Amino acid sequence: MTNKITRRTFAKRSAIFSAPLILPASAKGANERLNIGVVGVGGKGASNLASVGGENVVAVCDVDRNRLAGAKNRHPNAAEFTDYRKLIEQKDIDAVVITVPDHNHAPATLRALRSGKHVYCEKPLTHTVEEARLVAAEAKKQKLATQMGTQNHEAPGYLRLVEMLETKAVGQVREAHIITDRPGQWWPQGIDAPTGKHDIPAHLDWDLWLGPAKPRAYNPAYVPFKWRGFWDFGCGAIGDMAIHLMDPSFWGLKLNGKVKVTSEGSELNSDSAPTWMITKFEFGKRGKYAPVDVYWYEGTARPEDPQVAEQLPMNGSLFIGDTGRIACAHGGGPSIIDGTGKTPKPYLPDSPGHHAQWIQACKTGSRTGSNFEYAGPFTELVLLGNVAFRVGETIEYDPGVGKVTNIDDANTLLRKDYRKGWEI
Repeated sequence: MTNKITRRTFAKRSAIFSAPLILPASAKGANERLNIGVVGVGGKGASNLASVGGENVVAVCDVDRNRLAGAKNRHPNAAEFTDYRKLIEQKDIDAVVITVPDHNHAPATLRALRSGKHVYCEKPLTHTVEEARLVAAEAKKQKLATQMGTQNHEAPGYLRLVEMLETKAVGQVREAHIITDRPGQWWPQGIDAPTGKHDIPAHLDWDLWLGPAKPRAYNPAYVPFKWRGFWDFGCGAIGDMAIHLMDPSFWGLKLNGKVKVTSEGSELNSDSAPTWMITKFEFGKRGKYAPVDVYWYEGTARPEDPQVAEQLPMNGSLFIGDTGRIACAHGGGPSIIDGTGKTPKPYLPDSPGHHAQWIQACKTGSRTGSNFEYAGPFTELVLLGNVAFRVGETIEYDPGVGKVTNIDDANTLLRKDYRKGWEI
């Protein structure tokens, strides 16, 4: 029922995860502290700052001066910035942690990579498909240590799930179902852009928050966190949670190659993502892996099949194979719940922790699991769900050329324009 995979075999098959980097001449020794600049220090940024705080935090940046002051109190020797472009220009910084709204991910990340700095960037890696391809290509060129902020990527439960998928513990997987209850109460979607005149808070640099986005009046409906549902700033629920929840599917089922994508949901709104959406990704044969349909559900969407709906854990995954089914909740471990199968002996190496893994890679050239050469194509795939929804038809996408091949107009949604001074 299983295929034996040794650590050596896995390393050969997964060079994107295990191949050492070629570090620049300024690389640190394993026991030296990195000089780190942190962009975005509130919310998740504060958590990321704490996770790298054992290194030498030499610079902190935030458009919110209140949050910036809090970071400065924790790291009194760090230089302060409100413009991440200026922080990235600093010559004494080895590595940058980026935790800002999605629309600023690629402009900040590409600047950092091109300046020779290692990068940790929160998920989703980018705001558009084109950006995902550019970031992946730049990371490959620069050979720096990179990590997308998918903290559960190598959590023990997800490692065991990937092993079960790779070894075909329930035979060939023909369907995968992944679900989240977001957006729900987390942030609004399916609404028009806000209107009305509001004073910009004295502690907020609104123009820098906008960054590459077109100018508009400040509105508290966007800041500090409700921006995620608006197309100009975020990627909606699929960009938020699919990057976590689809990760084992992308890795374990080798979801690469040409794909057909169909999305349906609530009424299309030109300003924001839908309140619910169901996306179907159709993949053909991929080496030894059979064709598979991957279904994504968000908001109030649920599977039509009552058995699938019952077996699919909220914010989790269900895999339907030839001999059985595997269920896995986010943050938990997988289990065979229907049919037969054999769980393989663990062979994927344990992770020291998502941030620690990246820090170690910055110093020694060791592997990172969610490096940008992996995270770029993954983000590229996930964001196609939004493209298909906004087009309103099934799209056929070829990652070999980076284009939708059946509907030419859909390609305009793979990219965006940038304000002067913020180009990528």
